[in-house]
Order: sequence, then C-alpha cells, then structure tokens
Amino acid sequence: MSTKKKNSVVPHIFAPFFVTAICISIVSVALIKPYDKLKMYADIAFMDKLKSSPSDDSGLVIRDNTIISEYTGETSETGEVVRPQFGELYATIKCSGFDIDVPVYWGSKQELLEKGACQSSGSAVIGTEGNAVISAHVDTFFTDLSKLKKGDIITVNTNYGEFTYKVTELISFSASDRKYVVPSKETKLTLYTCKKDILGNTNERVGVICQQEKSAFYAKAKEAE
Repeated sequence: MSTKKKNSVVPHIFAPFFVTAICISIVSVALIKPYDKLKMYADIAFMDKLKSSPSDDSGLVIRDNTIISEYTGETSETGEVVRPQFGELYATIKCSGFDIDVPVYWGSKQELLEKGACQSSGSAVIGTEGNAVISAHVDTFFTDLSKLKKGDIITVNTNYGEFTYKVTELISFSASDRKYVVPSKETKLTLYTCKKDILGNTNERVGVICQQEKSAFYAKAKEAE
C-alpha cells in the first residue's frame, strides 16, 4: 500500500513543472515570428559589420535639410564634396521607377530608415570615388526598386551637385554575402533592399548597380560686390 501511495504522489509533484514547460514552449514559438520580423528590419540597413553609429553617446540627432532639386547656376565636372554628419539628410534619389523622390540619410539606424533610405558612413560619399551603397525598407521607400531595369537613369541630388547614374546590373544576394556592399575603387552606386516575402522574413537581398554617367558640381555663390 505504501508503494502505491508513493507512486500516486509523484505525478502530482511533477505535473506543474510539465505544464509550465509546455506553456514556455508555446510562448517561444509564438515569439519566433515577431523576432524574425524585427531582425529583418535590423539587417536591411547595410550589412551588420558595416553598420555605423554616432561617435558619441549623446543620441541620434536627425537633420532634415532642404535639398536643392533644381539648380540653374553654373556647374563643373569636378568640385568640392561636403561630407554629411550622422543623421543628416544629404541627398535625394529620383528616377522613372520611383513614384517619389527618396530622401537619403547619412548613417544606418532604425529611426532613419523610417524617414528614408540610409547610407552607411562606411561607403563612398556621393560625388567621390568608390562604392556608394544605399538601402531602404522594401515596404516603404524602396517598394519600387524591383521595377528598375538596365539602362534606367537615376539622378542623385545633393546641396553641392547633381549626379547621374545608369543602371547596368540587377543583383540578388544573401544577407551574409558582402561582395556588392564592400568598398571598391570603381565609382558606382549600389541600391538594395530585402526581397519581398509573404511570410515577412527573407535573407535574400535584391537591388541594382549603377555606373556614374555625369557629375555636375554646383559653382560656389559669388560674393556680392
């Protein structure tokens, strides 16, 4: 009798632990989807190792500048580039494939991705030699990026010049593949975003590579006589 009574007590002792384990498992599974969604948004802003952040701990300061879109003064093929500060709106992108002019912020951070496209400070400033790499969310500012095709013209406006590019290559790569986003000696513009997926999570990136066609630096304003 004592043995039977002992055996009947054991299930009552371990039952609460068993139920708790099941509940934890269910909650963990339920959280996988939101976590994957957040990770996708975190990874899209440049590759993880190329992300940039402010040099101090004072927090992000967003500077919404007015970008010159129609300049009527003198221009030249060479000129002076104004390097932007982290969090600064320093350019806009426009082309036939986009319904709007896309604002470009200097630096990669979630707050900036909500306001426009982002360019890491690890890439070349527009107007200088190298690879200028810009990314944005596929469900916001780069929704129409997949509409671009070879030969399309892209114009990037800054407050120091206007730069024209031609799409020369359509690209698709995994999130862990850095060959398209690393610095290069070749002067080009690389635009990319996540590939759309009905499940909300994908490790594939899609975009375009553009070769520079024209540089038009704005002439400095003449001092009033």
